[in-house]
Amino acid sequence: MRTQAQQALATLVGRPEADFRDGQYEAIEALVDRRERVLVVQRTGWGKSAVYFVATALRRAAGAGPTVIVSPLLALMRDQIAAAQRAGINAVTINSANAEEWAAVREQLAADAVDVLLVSPERLNNPRFRAEQLPDLAARCGLLVVDEAHCISDWGHDFRPDYRRIRTMLAGLPSDTPVLATTATANERVVTDVVEQLAATAEGADPRQVTTVRGPLARSSLRLGVLDLPGAAQRVGWLAAHLGDLPGSGIVYTLTVSAAEDLTEALRAAGHEVRAYTGRTDPADRSELEAALRDNQVKALVATSALGMGFDKPDLGFVVHLGAPSSPVAYYQQVGRAGRATDRADVLLLPGAEDKDIWAYFASAAMPRQVQADAVLDELGRSERPLSTMALETLVDVRRTRLELLLKVLDVDGAVERVQGGWRATGRPWAYDAQRYERVAQARDREQGLMVEYLTGEQCRMEFLQRALDDATAAPCGRCDVCAGPWYPTEVPDEALQRATGRLARAGVPVEPRAQWPSGMARLGVEVKGKIAPAEQMDRGRVVARLSDLGWGQRLREVFNADDDAAPAALLGAVVQVLADWDWAQRPAGVVAMPSRARPKLIASVAEHISARGRLPFLGTLDLVDGGPTGEAGGNSAFRLAGVWQRFTVGPQLGEHLAELHGPVLLVDDLVDSRWTLTVAARELRLAGADAVLPLALAAQG
Repeated sequence: MRTQAQQALATLVGRPEADFRDGQYEAIEALVDRRERVLVVQRTGWGKSAVYFVATALRRAAGAGPTVIVSPLLALMRDQIAAAQRAGINAVTINSANAEEWAAVREQLAADAVDVLLVSPERLNNPRFRAEQLPDLAARCGLLVVDEAHCISDWGHDFRPDYRRIRTMLAGLPSDTPVLATTATANERVVTDVVEQLAATAEGADPRQVTTVRGPLARSSLRLGVLDLPGAAQRVGWLAAHLGDLPGSGIVYTLTVSAAEDLTEALRAAGHEVRAYTGRTDPADRSELEAALRDNQVKALVATSALGMGFDKPDLGFVVHLGAPSSPVAYYQQVGRAGRATDRADVLLLPGAEDKDIWAYFASAAMPRQVQADAVLDELGRSERPLSTMALETLVDVRRTRLELLLKVLDVDGAVERVQGGWRATGRPWAYDAQRYERVAQARDREQGLMVEYLTGEQCRMEFLQRALDDATAAPCGRCDVCAGPWYPTEVPDEALQRATGRLARAGVPVEPRAQWPSGMARLGVEVKGKIAPAEQMDRGRVVARLSDLGWGQRLREVFNADDDAAPAALLGAVVQVLADWDWAQRPAGVVAMPSRARPKLIASVAEHISARGRLPFLGTLDLVDGGPTGEAGGNSAFRLAGVWQRFTVGPQLGEHLAELHGPVLLVDDLVDSRWTLTVAARELRLAGADAVLPLALAAQG
């Protein structure tokens, strides 16, 4: 068997002299010879894929069925398929991006012509896949692989409830089916949780034993550092000045999409060949961008966490973070992309004052809330037919992304099920596991605390990450900036700083008008549907900045967090700049202010300043009805619209001014989120006679 495994490895890597690394053959032997369940926790670049591809070759040679790999990302699947093909292994996938290939894949599976099938955890609950493919695959699967297995755990770095479905699949496997779970990012708490999940068997049967193969997590090629600069302009200026000095090509990570887009523009303006890669990037473009980085056609991809697990470039020369991830686990996962096949790779973290606010925002969006879960179950329980996610949005005030996550959690827990036409309640008892979610929240708080501690530099950087991941071999690396002193320049050249300051001082982000009313509004007592009539629409608007922007975002957060007061002079200057740069078809003829319960002084000062500087008449403020809009910030589109519907009116005096006005109205607000407040207010102004409405706000969420 060792000889056969050696031959399979040589074919996989294309080198006849290739040999196994410590732990690789032991894992293969446990899977192929003893049919065990194995958890492999090894550093990135160790060769976890070699274990399951060699094991697949040996199992298929012995007549076993195909290997099923549960893989979290399309980018990871693409790399796995390419690696398998190089080894002569026929690997295929069924995922949301290749629906046109599903019929051919099913034919290959039926003919036993597939060696490896890759699926996402979400695919395990697709009604058609679950009914037509899953039973047969579970019965004859030669090896089940759970890649990035830390996602199984609620305590892992990414709350992904679909991974918990794997426990159900494991319980239905024949007793002699080997199972492999792999990860590079698991501390002892996560390992314990994953092992408990992997041990699952059919009801009444004893749990299976799980063999854990764990190695040291230190990466001798990585040179870690942290450079704490006073502001966003200094950080952007440093990158603009020094990106070209970093070895090879690499990745610059940001915490938000807007930061990635802003930084990409700044670096390109400084002459660097970089591209943005975020959750908004089209799937086809993602593949091209990944190839451009692999082929060194770009110096860097400026990316969010959308570029993470699964991207493989062995000679990636550097990873820089503009803003700290919220945990050492997430940070180790991302920096592990670098230096897999090089003697040296540079890893630098440039923390920001806004990091903690961003952590808090994402943490609040990740956990299901009991009141929302109860509302969803009540509505599904009352309905005689399945309800789509869109239909549920008009019944419960839960934003689409949070609603989809909540439905997955309820599905995994057995309280609801996905069927043809939508979702339905199963009628099984369900209780909100407050203790579990509290443990998750506490664990994330601890991880954030560890990340703050990492930044202080009181301990070797690599040793700190190893200890945070419960690596017993943790020891000083001798290379990081704590062990050997800063290896990076700490100064920001004046010219680079001035350019960055000027670019970040620019204000103005477009706000697109809403064109369509949400579906099913009649259920909420709002009798609108279809397209918004052109005569009732607002025009394209502007905000000074998004709150997550690198430039004005931080300054606007400070304004909003302070007590209500007149706008500072710098902000008024930025507003004037936005107006000066606005390419409107017709100049505004008057100014109207939105009513505000939270920031009346702020909005009034901005509206009055615009009126004075632009020599435009201030027409007044819209009136609030019944105390103004209600509804939870961040709720779904239907409820956000219902919360502001008929809450604004044009008073008699404002109506008189509008009747005499010839030209557009500039409508001034403080914060844009769903855009329904501005949409409804603009509609009232249009119905009262305004020729057009140009919305202007200080900030936008996101």
